[in-house]
Amino acid sequence: MRGGPQRRQPELGVLKATDLREAHLGGASLHKAILEHANLPDADLTGSNLSEAHLRETDLREADLKQADLSNADLKQADLSNADLSNADLKQADLSNADLSNADLKQADLSNADLEDADLPDANLKFVDLSNADLRETDLTDASLPDWDLSSTTLDGAILSGTRLDE
Repeated sequence: MRGGPQRRQPELGVLKATDLREAHLGGASLHKAILEHANLPDADLTGSNLSEAHLRETDLREADLKQADLSNADLKQADLSNADLSNADLKQADLSNADLSNADLKQADLSNADLEDADLPDANLKFVDLSNADLRETDLTDASLPDWDLSSTTLDGAILSGTRLDE
């Protein structure tokens, strides 16, 4: 082998119901990882690749997910309350029935995401891409939505009480 062996970043596989609270996993490759029912409150996952990961019913309260790739991830019924998801890629993610209360989603890409029946009260949705997102029955109480294009978003039954559409 010319140039010696190539180094690969380790990938994590099945970590179902694992306790990883306050773990430092920034930049980790967790592509397609199975983390269902895992405990990751206060975890640092900044810039991690969680694309296509199975995070159903995972506890991600107050987790740092800035610039994380969560595209096509299964986050059904996940607890992302108070999480920092700013600049995260959540394209086509399934966030149905997820708790995103007080989450910071500033500049996140939620295009084509499923947020049906999700809770987003007091969430920061500034400059979020929600094009073609499904927000049916979603609770957006007191959420901040300035500069939001509602033209291609499904909002049937969404709760918009106190929602701010401008600064």
